Amino acid sequence: MPYTVTPTAIPEVLVLEPKVFGDARGFFFESFNQRDFEQATGLQGVQFVQDNHSKSARGVLRGLHYQIQHPQGKLVRVVQGEVFDVAVDLRQSSPTFGQWVGEVLSASNHKQLWVPPGFAHGFLTLSQSAEFLYKTTDYWYPQHERSLLWSDPQVGIAWPLQGQPILAEKDAAAPGWGDQFLPYR
Repeated sequence: MPYTVTPTAIPEVLVLEPKVFGDARGFFFESFNQRDFEQATGLQGVQFVQDNHSKSARGVLRGLHYQIQHPQGKLVRVVQGEVFDVAVDLRQSSPTFGQWVGEVLSASNHKQLWVPPGFAHGFLTLSQSAEFLYKTTDYWYPQHERSLLWSDPQVGIAWPLQGQPILAEKDAAAPGWGDQFLPYR
């Protein structure tokens, strides 16, 4: 099997660890294969339609983002540097509604995180810089994009911060859990 798959505390959020072949020359691994992804995760019919690539400096916190229509599943990984990646369950009918999980993803550990549709997603850059890649199951629709406040005390994410994070204006002004936040039905 090309992946080891481990469920997180929220069982639908999965950590995928690809089999890495390395020697003195460097390494090789298959970062995505549809057939192997389906077999390893048990997720049938997941189709990715968009690939995104971002670069962030140390202390940049992106998120927590979600779309109120056209929710996106995301398969995320880091190809340079290290991040603390977070998924928050926004599915009102879920037994883990309002709970979060976090995982350190780095270029050296090669871990990937599957964040299903219905979750808010964000990450904090822990290294000097980080390049972050993610595949999405639906397109970005700016009119449907929303943010949940990264520091909301009701959600209570334990970000490994050293000082204040660097935020986009929209993320700094995002509503908290009890404000105008809109979860999924």
